[in-house]
Amino acid sequence: MIYLKHFNLAGSRVEEDYLNYFKRTCFDSYYPFLFFPNKGLEELDFADITIFCGGNGSGKSTLLNIISEKLGLTRTTPFNKTYFFDPYLDACSCELTVSDPVELRNLMGCSQIITSDDVFNHIIAVREKNKNIDFKRQLIFDERDRYKKYGWTGERPRGFSMDDPESMKVYRDYANKLRRSNTTSRLVRDNVGYSERTYSNGENGFKYFTDAIQPGGLYLLDEPENSLSTEMQLKLVQFLQGMARFYDCQFIISSHSPFILSLPYARIYNLDEYPVSVCKWTELPNVRLYYEFFKEQAAEFEG
Repeated sequence: MIYLKHFNLAGSRVEEDYLNYFKRTCFDSYYPFLFFPNKGLEELDFADITIFCGGNGSGKSTLLNIISEKLGLTRTTPFNKTYFFDPYLDACSCELTVSDPVELRNLMGCSQIITSDDVFNHIIAVREKNKNIDFKRQLIFDERDRYKKYGWTGERPRGFSMDDPESMKVYRDYANKLRRSNTTSRLVRDNVGYSERTYSNGENGFKYFTDAIQPGGLYLLDEPENSLSTEMQLKLVQFLQGMARFYDCQFIISSHSPFILSLPYARIYNLDEYPVSVCKWTELPNVRLYYEFFKEQAAEFEG
């Protein structure tokens, strides 16, 4: 499904007019102005799956940020937004296939940009959640042991004062939970929950994508292969292909991964080429490097 059909970047003439009008020399960079004209890139056409490929600093993430901000997509993690970013957006334009206000609102409601920072922050949040669960679990173990030993009339846990009615009400409510619970395990499940330690970082990263991506949305993915093993990258490829084919999703992706670049029928822009052009994934220099490397090592595999 194609929601974003076409995107126009600020052309070289528009950039030149703006910078001539601006006439301030206190800036050492006008980024993102002056970046894409040097690549001969002014317009982009999109397919169900479109991929930007190029080396570090080639503009892959910049393109995603420009498109995302122009469309007003949901974003979890902020990015480095320069002084000139908003004026640059004003000079950009796009063409969507959805014009009905209700349909457009529904589309924007589930569409978003997902960056590597989002995935890493999620992985860290899972670690913190597990740490907090461990702490609460041990607290329940200690409290239940204390309740069994002292009952109602003995020592109170630290922080609960006999002279504070509100404090004692909280303690009594909690003590009632302890008393009603048949087992400590049941109490832990009901009040703490389960950790996600059974998942590795890569599995949590993959799960983040499968949870976040819903049917009928436009999704911008910035190097989704980060933190994913080869196996997980292949699973992600299958997932993205299925969501695009059967669940009306459109994807615009930046990636170095040959596995993601091999997505069938993807439209691939090589940002390392001047002018930027559409090419096959097997023609990309970094994919050719993989190919040449493994071809040179063929004897190791066949021996």
